Amino acid sequence: MKLGKILSGINFYADMELLKTDIVDIKTNSNEVQEGDLFIAMKGVTSDGNDFIRQAFSRGAVAVISDKEVGKNIIEVKDAREAYSLASKNFFGKACDDLHIIAVTGTNGKTTTTSLVAEILKGGKIPVGLIGTEGVKFNGKKIETGFTTPDPYLLHKLFKEMKEEGIEYVVMEASAHAIALKKLEGIKFDIGVLTNITEDHLDFFGDMEKYAKAKLDFFDKKYIKLGIVCYDDPYARTLLDKAGVPILSYGLSPHSDVYAGEIKGGFDNTTFSCRCLDETFPIKTNLVGRYNIQNSLASIMTCRALGVPTGLIQANLRYITAVEGRFNVIQYMGLNIVIDYAHTPDGIEKVIETARDITKNRVITLFGCGGNRDRQKRKIMGEIASKNSDLVYVTSDNPRFEEPMDIINEIKEGLSGNYVICEDRATAISLALGECKEGDTLIIAGKGGEKYQDIMGVKHPYNDFDVVHNYFRNQFVEIKGGENDL
Repeated sequence: MKLGKILSGINFYADMELLKTDIVDIKTNSNEVQEGDLFIAMKGVTSDGNDFIRQAFSRGAVAVISDKEVGKNIIEVKDAREAYSLASKNFFGKACDDLHIIAVTGTNGKTTTTSLVAEILKGGKIPVGLIGTEGVKFNGKKIETGFTTPDPYLLHKLFKEMKEEGIEYVVMEASAHAIALKKLEGIKFDIGVLTNITEDHLDFFGDMEKYAKAKLDFFDKKYIKLGIVCYDDPYARTLLDKAGVPILSYGLSPHSDVYAGEIKGGFDNTTFSCRCLDETFPIKTNLVGRYNIQNSLASIMTCRALGVPTGLIQANLRYITAVEGRFNVIQYMGLNIVIDYAHTPDGIEKVIETARDITKNRVITLFGCGGNRDRQKRKIMGEIASKNSDLVYVTSDNPRFEEPMDIINEIKEGLSGNYVICEDRATAISLALGECKEGDTLIIAGKGGEKYQDIMGVKHPYNDFDVVHNYFRNQFVEIKGGENDL
């Protein structure tokens, strides 16, 4: 593709003759540059791509986009990240313009909400693709990306593949990082959904106001045509008066455009009466908890805005199962074990509150905090867990490049009442399960469906579900007298 075509819609300064150059591919890592490539020099967290321009040219780059350096065959732009997104869109034929794309942003609830919307559309025989924390899914394929929101090059490549395979709708998670780093520039979303804004990623954004601003700024006509926001969330509610696009609301408040009443539920299912604009209808779902009612309401409002019939929404919500690692319930001999991805103060508080509402006896909470991430939330999560649980087990999560006990000690600053410290996560889960009695609920929080534990840069195979199942399997073996008796 000609460089001039790749630069369409980008404000730049360059030698006009350079625009006639053929570009083989786009690269952001100088070590991956090959003959005929365009190199995008961007400043990252730990390095600056502008420091590798010479290396990119030596490896065969025919042109470089930079917002810092000038020189021969360098295209000068105001913002290299924005240019990267727009260039990627052009390189993959602007496929996103031919798709109906729904973006869901928020601290918690993105994965469940996107999954619900996608499943409802899929149930209506609508060709749909899903992009998010759990990977990319369409037409029976699953692609792991390693990101909640893929980088622009991969994102637009996926859009092109989806379009070529007949996908018409794409439901995707839009992370705060993606918005702040301008990964979504050039995409016009049919609908933008905001679930909530609570403390997270302050290691990147610095404070809550900057974090909130990244999400709130997304609700602008530059990015979306219609906004759907949670009325129950104070930050989201500000958009009702300030957003530059039409806004609909959902929540547990009757002031919302779609809200829930007559709520009933347990560990098996939830029922409620849904009032959506001028229509009232019953909903029964296998999802558990008030926050999942909010996620269901978000999906109902989104699908109704897309023209999906109410009956189809009801039918699909009835049989949808929870996303892996999102309030998954394992019931065994009178115990309820909940495995959930909750890794923020708000997330763990909601999970514990949900469990408390439907638990006969004690609520026991087991969790840790990730390393090299927002340290401020560690003490806060300790306080929340202690305040709302009968017993707390603090263990390791993904320590990354920190010492697990250093993280645990920071959590410990917020602990009070009954708690147990056990660094090894599998051992901690076994101890907690051994402590449980009939009618108790054990919440295992933080990792959800993750299949690894990140320690010193190495992802070791690990899964909370496996630990729980192996514990009960071993208990069964001991009761029966050994492997040969199974």
